[in-house]
Amino acid sequence: MMMETLMLPVVILFCISFGFAVKLVYEYRMERKELVRHLAEITEVQHDMKKKKRKHGLKEKILVLADDLSAIGSKVQILSESKEVESWLKKAGQPKNMTVERFQGLKIALFLIGFFTGFAWVIVGLPFAQIIMIAFPFLGYFYPIYWIKSMGKRRQEEIRLELPDFLDMMSVTLQVGLGFDQALAKILPYFKGALSEEFQRFTQEIKLGVRREQALDNLLDRNDCPELQALIKSLLQGIQLGVPISTTFKHQSEDMRVMQQERVKELASKASPKITLITTFFIAPTAIIMIVGLIVMNFIFGENGISTVFK
Repeated sequence: MMMETLMLPVVILFCISFGFAVKLVYEYRMERKELVRHLAEITEVQHDMKKKKRKHGLKEKILVLADDLSAIGSKVQILSESKEVESWLKKAGQPKNMTVERFQGLKIALFLIGFFTGFAWVIVGLPFAQIIMIAFPFLGYFYPIYWIKSMGKRRQEEIRLELPDFLDMMSVTLQVGLGFDQALAKILPYFKGALSEEFQRFTQEIKLGVRREQALDNLLDRNDCPELQALIKSLLQGIQLGVPISTTFKHQSEDMRVMQQERVKELASKASPKITLITTFFIAPTAIIMIVGLIVMNFIFGENGISTVFK
């Protein structure tokens, strides 16, 4: 009896100890798992940082080489006159603080990189060596031209897409009674793209003492978006004639919506022949082949088909 009385507390104590041990083991495993996950994240972040650093370092080295070769590049202006390059850079928003001289040097730098890569390709004896030897320097020279032009087109397209909303907000803000500069200060924080950058530069020029007309001319010179050019020309004309800026923005906002509708109709009309072309050369032949195939299969293997003759 006494033995049983002693066993009961021992069993209870064992169960409590066992449960506590299981809890500790579980917490240890969870903490270990969390620590492993945290270490993996740190390792991945460090790997990404090293990768970005190497990539950034390579770009910096290429740009330094471009600066060194800028004098040679300025003398070799095949399809890239300095005035044209300056215009491309303005439309693209001066990416990576690119100057005309650095751009001209970048062409030569990538040309040399392509040449030595192609030469190494020939030395190693890899396939298509002769084509690569010619193609890589060619691509190295003309890629910067393609890159800056495409970046400029994307940026001008971005401005075109942002402009209607910008005009609407400016029109409403000006009608409330705010001045042009005050309205810009209120509106620009809501825009983060190329249009905001251009008007921020415009306001900075005004603060530095540039006349408003000259700042608008500079804005016009930096962009070739037709809608933005129409707005700037209207503002310049309004300033000369004394028309209130709020009226100019209101009319431009209405005209912009009409221009957007016309552009959508134009794109839709251009899409119709493309759809017809795809239907004619891809969908229609496939459908005809399927129909003819079914007819032929039925003619051969049908109930009264040719195959029944040979049975």
